[in-house]
Amino acid sequence: MKTTKRQSPFRGWRFVALGVVVAVLVISCVRALWVDVYYIPSASMEPLLQEGDRIAVSKTAFQGRAPERGDLVVFDGRGSLDPADSGRGPVLDGLSEAGRWLGIVGQDTVYVKRVIGVAGDHVVCCTANGRLTVNGKAVDEPYLYPGDAPSTVSFNVLVPAGRLWLMGDHRSVSVDSRSLLGAPGGGMIPVERVLGEPVRIVWPLDRLRQIPSPALGR
Repeated sequence: MKTTKRQSPFRGWRFVALGVVVAVLVISCVRALWVDVYYIPSASMEPLLQEGDRIAVSKTAFQGRAPERGDLVVFDGRGSLDPADSGRGPVLDGLSEAGRWLGIVGQDTVYVKRVIGVAGDHVVCCTANGRLTVNGKAVDEPYLYPGDAPSTVSFNVLVPAGRLWLMGDHRSVSVDSRSLLGAPGGGMIPVERVLGEPVRIVWPLDRLRQIPSPALGR
């Protein structure tokens, strides 16, 4: 009597599992080297970026050039805007890390802000008529949240080499360089902390679009 070899029901699943592992490795490589996805956890960049948006960030945008005025930057806030340790424990921290990789929760140490001043710039706010100036010239800021003033906090800063003066577009709720006035570094964010440039909103689908970066008196 002719017999046939019975195939294991788990054989097909091994190929599926292998495919999933390969896909995860490829995606991880792409996100580590070229394009990553970040979740917007707050309203500090409204109206351009809204809470809950997922943005694609080019990690090569600033290779060969430094960020310029008007650019949006994603940066590592450790040592500057980084909040205190949440103390959630290893299990919750592990779940949070998985959520960050999937782009469904924000990253505690990563921020998105706009470059207002670069090395050598003299940034002042505000003039008698409520304008922000860079090197003595009033700056038009069409991206500001409707009804917001350029700043309710006065400042007069000179940006040193290797640093950036960063501010959110929704000035009244943004934690940015102004929050560090008087602290070591004076609110200036090191250029080497910049991780990339937001280039596109990728979720939700009804907000799918390119992200513009207007020049500010370059």
